[in-house]
Amino acid sequence: MWDDAFPSFLIGLREGLEAGLIVSILVATLVRADARSRLPQVWTGVLAAITLAMSFGAVLTFTAASLSATAQEAFGGTLSVIAVAFVTAMVFWMRRSARSLSGEIKEKITGALAMGSGVLILTSFLAVGREGLETALFLWTTAQAAGESSGPLTGAAIGLILSAALCWGLYRRVLKINLTKFFTATGAVLIVIAAGVLGYGLRDLQEGGVLPGKAAYAVDLSGSIDAGSWYSTLVQGVFNLTPTMTWLQVFGYAGYLAVVMTLFVRGLRATAPKPASGKAAPAPDAPTPPRRRPAWVVPVAVVTVPALLAGLAVAFGRPKPGAAQTVAVSEKDCGEGFTAPRPGRQTFQMHNTGDKTAEVYLIDPATNAVYGEIEGLAPGTTRALVATVAGGAYAWRCVPSGGTAVTSEAVRVTGGGAAKAVVPVSEHDLSGPLAQYRTYVDEGLAALVPQTRTLADDIRHNHLGQARTDWLTAHRTYASLGAAYGTFEDFDRKIDGRADGLTGGVHDKDFTGFHRIEYGLWHGEPAASLTAPAQRLAADAAGLRKAFPHQDFDPSDLPLRAHEVLENTLQFELTGDTDEGSHTNLATADANLAGTRELLTVLRPLLTRRSPHLLPTVDADVARLQKLLDSAHHGSHWTPVGQLGATARARVNGATGQLLEDLSPVPDLLEIRKSA
Repeated sequence: MWDDAFPSFLIGLREGLEAGLIVSILVATLVRADARSRLPQVWTGVLAAITLAMSFGAVLTFTAASLSATAQEAFGGTLSVIAVAFVTAMVFWMRRSARSLSGEIKEKITGALAMGSGVLILTSFLAVGREGLETALFLWTTAQAAGESSGPLTGAAIGLILSAALCWGLYRRVLKINLTKFFTATGAVLIVIAAGVLGYGLRDLQEGGVLPGKAAYAVDLSGSIDAGSWYSTLVQGVFNLTPTMTWLQVFGYAGYLAVVMTLFVRGLRATAPKPASGKAAPAPDAPTPPRRRPAWVVPVAVVTVPALLAGLAVAFGRPKPGAAQTVAVSEKDCGEGFTAPRPGRQTFQMHNTGDKTAEVYLIDPATNAVYGEIEGLAPGTTRALVATVAGGAYAWRCVPSGGTAVTSEAVRVTGGGAAKAVVPVSEHDLSGPLAQYRTYVDEGLAALVPQTRTLADDIRHNHLGQARTDWLTAHRTYASLGAAYGTFEDFDRKIDGRADGLTGGVHDKDFTGFHRIEYGLWHGEPAASLTAPAQRLAADAAGLRKAFPHQDFDPSDLPLRAHEVLENTLQFELTGDTDEGSHTNLATADANLAGTRELLTVLRPLLTRRSPHLLPTVDADVARLQKLLDSAHHGSHWTPVGQLGATARARVNGATGQLLEDLSPVPDLLEIRKSA
């Protein structure tokens, strides 16, 4: 529960603080200006924003309809830019008020507050509304990922309460300062906050595809700043400055700050308006007071309207759960019982009517793209297949074990937008990348053989200092071939096996290869005791080099290894678990990353076709991790994992974890499917 609560706590603190800063300044302004009668307008906007956020959360929770990721970003970005416009208007109103102060301070401020009530309502509404919608979206997605809602809700509640307490402290503090200075200081603060909101909004619009340049980074301090630290979270929450920012964000932030702050400061330096003449103006005829609406109308409306709209969205937007179709799966009657479904999320009961275990795919018959699948459906059994159906053509492809693939007649669904499908991959599609990677491994083994021979010669001639250097060179070469380990069969255990699980540990006779020699070289063993293990390593490397061209390399291993190599890196190298004395785990991690980069190179054409937005993100992750590893490399020396500072270690682990997360779709995108 608590691991799910912490991210929600941060978002609650961040969003609550950002919205609360603006609202607390508005409230303090009105109170200090003796305009408490205007406070209901601020609280009406806040109430409207909270109701809208809760209604939006209800729609997300109780219906299957939700904004796409890009639509979420575009919506949030647009609301951010609008919020900046209103906050900027408030800033210059405050500046004008500060400039007009004189001995009759209360009367003049009351006159300066002659703004329409709608402006105050909209300003507070937008300040809270954007953060409320973001918080609702964040909590909903977090709860979906965690499978429970108590942790995210608890964390967010604590964060919001803490942010409210901080804003209350600010409110109490500003009430005690001089009003002129207050207007000036809060105006400057709001300009800085608004600049951050603008930069944040521009980034959202880039992520939403509205503006270009989302991968054009002007600043990337992720290698030197821990984005999860308390100080980084505070800066991001208050100023919306992040360790990584695009050129558009930087120009937008700096441009807004330069222009608006300059105009603000110039306005402060302007000559104060001359005092009014002592001659009293003739009093105009008193106008007939307009008929005022009851004070409760607007607050009730802003609560009722969003709630009513949310209720209608839940009632009419939720897909009607019609009876699930039962669809036959076999060579003879594949797809029998399938009729054109209504758009939306559908459940199909797949019944194997044949006498063979089968795989079944819901496909686009024109492209073979897969919308849903079931593997290993036994004869006579029924399993549910859930898929989202939209406008387009659909058919079933039944693939009995050892039989011939059969495709049903297609049906056409109208309306409903577009559904996400995965373009299938066949063994033929992977044959080209596999051939390229086999060439890479073969070249690596060709380099490994003489390197291990050199290492053996060093030890045989008692050149142990040189042996340590040559050991690392050879071991890094082998570590860069990680995607082929499953093909190396018993050679991998002989060449890079560990002492874990062996009866005698590091002294067991079956402990061989690189780590056996590492232990001896860095624990003072004489050359005589290491000569035989070194010669055996050289012989095993030569044997692997000779055997590799004839070994079976499963094409499906390539997509899996894109993720698994770095999983092992995070589990074993970055914990120091494989260290037998050389303290070169980061060098091994660097070699693992080089192997992963090569693997992504050969898979790039397939991935680009299936997920064009994935590789730019992965490339940025790889560059970030590479930069962190390079910072631990000084000439021939690598910083030991155990000597990394807590922050530096957290950055390396965090960058590796982020890269793993972004690589996680690769196995599914490139899974070999018989539907192809």
